[in-house]
Amino acid sequence: MLRHARQALALSALAAACAGSLFAAPERPAPNLIVIVSDDQGYRDAGFQGGTEIPTPHLDRLAAGGVVFTDGYVTFPVCGPSRAGFITGRYPQRFGFGGTPGYRPNNPTEGLPATEPTLAEALRPVGYHSGIIGKWHLGAHENLHPLNRGFDEFYGHVGGGKRYFPELLNLKNTKDARDEWGSYHTWITRGFTPEKTTRYLTDEFTREAVEFIDRRGAEPEKPFFLYLAYNAPHGPLEAPAEEIAKFSHIKNERRRAYAAMVSIMDRGIGEVLDRLDALNLTNDTLIFFFSDNGGPNPGEVTSNFPLRAGKSSGYEGGIRVPFVARWPGVIPAGKTFSQPVISLDIFATIAALNRLPDDPARPRDGVNLLPFLRGEKDGAPHARIYLQRGPNHGFSMREGDYKIVKNRDQPVELYNLREDICECRNLAAAQPERLASLLAAFDAWNATLLPSALEGMRPEEWGGKSTKEKK
Repeated sequence: MLRHARQALALSALAAACAGSLFAAPERPAPNLIVIVSDDQGYRDAGFQGGTEIPTPHLDRLAAGGVVFTDGYVTFPVCGPSRAGFITGRYPQRFGFGGTPGYRPNNPTEGLPATEPTLAEALRPVGYHSGIIGKWHLGAHENLHPLNRGFDEFYGHVGGGKRYFPELLNLKNTKDARDEWGSYHTWITRGFTPEKTTRYLTDEFTREAVEFIDRRGAEPEKPFFLYLAYNAPHGPLEAPAEEIAKFSHIKNERRRAYAAMVSIMDRGIGEVLDRLDALNLTNDTLIFFFSDNGGPNPGEVTSNFPLRAGKSSGYEGGIRVPFVARWPGVIPAGKTFSQPVISLDIFATIAALNRLPDDPARPRDGVNLLPFLRGEKDGAPHARIYLQRGPNHGFSMREGDYKIVKNRDQPVELYNLREDICECRNLAAAQPERLASLLAAFDAWNATLLPSALEGMRPEEWGGKSTKEKK
């Protein structure tokens, strides 16, 4: 009865949100929330995306029960600023998060500014219990720690990556690491306390997620928000030999390891879904899944087919990612949504459900997706999707079917994605008026941004490790 009552109240809140009553006190409980983020997963590397080399039955099950966004974007083609966009609901360049933060445990400004509320901070006043498991990468200083940014629980690592086997995590304390590569070897922390792991790291994070759901399921009157931020399949490419052996059909050795990492993560997501089923929480839980950026080393390690390029790029392969939403009974199952959406919309959708007021000084950039998914609104949620990679790295912007791309000191390119998804035919010379119009729109948006305030990651911080070892 409680489950049906909670869903009825959530639907009531949804109806009010869709009607525009976003500022009244919520009459809820509303749904539990789970956001699962994979790290550096290729666009094609899931069954529901058309991939065949790496079976992902549990991601496919999640997708079959909800909506697959074919044109789902992130705010940046690398980890840190992509996560900063999702967790705040704002383009990270609006608040000077224009690059990857360096691992600076002694620098309180190298990360997400305290002026930007996180989703966990926004949900706390309406009664949510929030936990993050896995990768943070929004600042290594104590002031920037998840427990100081609205989360009630944290089990994971604050830096950009981690070794996967417990014997390779041989530095106990966060501050024992001297550089970024060193941070890959520190122990996992529970809250602020270092804790020695005993399993392959992806399995550790899955176990913690299942236990979190168990604990929160024991208090059904209080909804939860779980941010399950797997660091898999981000490098280094490490997996148990018996898992890699399952992919002997893949010729490339590095892709075999990557495939095993994706498979182990998929198995963990299945355990999370199974636990929701066992506790009768499935219909009470809104789940989002996306990759934080496109796959690196496409064609060798990852597959972003049919998209161009990969991680770090402003082409589609860097910013268009696997993206799914599921909420049984509210979001239609088995649906494909082909209009452009962006990870910013997760915050906006959750805010609308809970009728969280917007801050006029820091307006959200996302859109509530539920009216579009339920057929209550037609058309595209966004007029444009933007990417700004810094003054020396270029930008891109999508408006309808058209997209402009600027790479460093190269001329601006123009593509029609509906006719040319691989961005193979540059239309800049053939359509100068359209190019000029899109550039003017981008320039107007770009004028509202701040320069990056981050020191960033320095190459020497990798401790001289080879590129392949790092990846």
